[in-house]
Amino acid sequence: MQVSFTPTELASIVSPVEIRGEYLGNIVGIASLSDADTGDLSFLGNAKYKSDVVSSKASVVLVPKEYELPPGKGIAHFVVENPSASLARLCARVEQGLWPKPSPGIHASAVVGEGVRISASATVGPHCVIENNVVIGDGTHLQAQVFIGAGAVVGDDCRLAPGVHIATQCQLGDRVRLHAGVVIGSDGFGYELVDGRHGKVPQVGDVQLENDVEIGANSTVDRARFGRTRIGEGTKIDNLVQVAHNVVIGRHCILCAQVGISGSTTLADYVVLGGQAGVAGHLRLGKAAKIGGQAGVTQNLDPGAFVSGNPAIPHMLERRIFILSRRLPDLFRNVSSLAEEIEELKKASDS
Repeated sequence: MQVSFTPTELASIVSPVEIRGEYLGNIVGIASLSDADTGDLSFLGNAKYKSDVVSSKASVVLVPKEYELPPGKGIAHFVVENPSASLARLCARVEQGLWPKPSPGIHASAVVGEGVRISASATVGPHCVIENNVVIGDGTHLQAQVFIGAGAVVGDDCRLAPGVHIATQCQLGDRVRLHAGVVIGSDGFGYELVDGRHGKVPQVGDVQLENDVEIGANSTVDRARFGRTRIGEGTKIDNLVQVAHNVVIGRHCILCAQVGISGSTTLADYVVLGGQAGVAGHLRLGKAAKIGGQAGVTQNLDPGAFVSGNPAIPHMLERRIFILSRRLPDLFRNVSSLAEEIEELKKASDS
């Protein structure tokens, strides 16, 4: 990663409320506090790394308001509201250079059906397939080998990475970002056992992704059996996540890697699912509920609930049970010893 920012350019991007100390050179790299060298920018995003700021060789450090230690000679501390968010803005600027958007237009190798409406400001990359009656909005960028099924709608300023598959009649809002291999609108997993055979239940609904949704590589969102599978505004989904048919996910939820959500479950706004968590079908998870990694959710959750374990139970109870479980070998030895003492006392009393 090659970068070059003057202190003035940095200030215009991260908007510090105060600058302590002074660094006169250019910033030519971004690194952690422990790995940074002269000319690098770093940040204090977690209080547990506070001691690393003093020893860091970074020339510019983004620090929160509560950090009070002065910078060393030739070092500048940019005081910001949220160092991690400020760094994200800077990285967004860097990203524009790493993956520059090509000029609008349709690559000669793309296959475009009839009745398709593609904005003049959109980009369709090599070997894309766009079926009939698709709509693609302003500024949207389809990279190589993207498939868009008939009647699908892709909003403005979306970015679809190589190998993305958008099935028939699915709908994407504005500023949706789908990473490589994402599948939107694959068939829901529906079968009925009739006469000893698993007969397929047709999945005739669709999928809607609202504005500002981002989905990580190789994740899948199944189309509804009927009606709609919906992902709410601002929700972020990690890699290798499975969202089943007729699931409804609220606004600004977080789904970490390898999460699986069974059919017809509803997540209210701001729900967080830790990595490899699994959620059974036909449940409702209340607003801002938090589910720990590898938890198995088998019942409805109240708003604000925090659960972990499998089956999932309140987090603090699960932690207590876990700690006590480590003492079970000692407990069994004590019980065995007590049983032996009781047996000896019985023998003594009988004699």
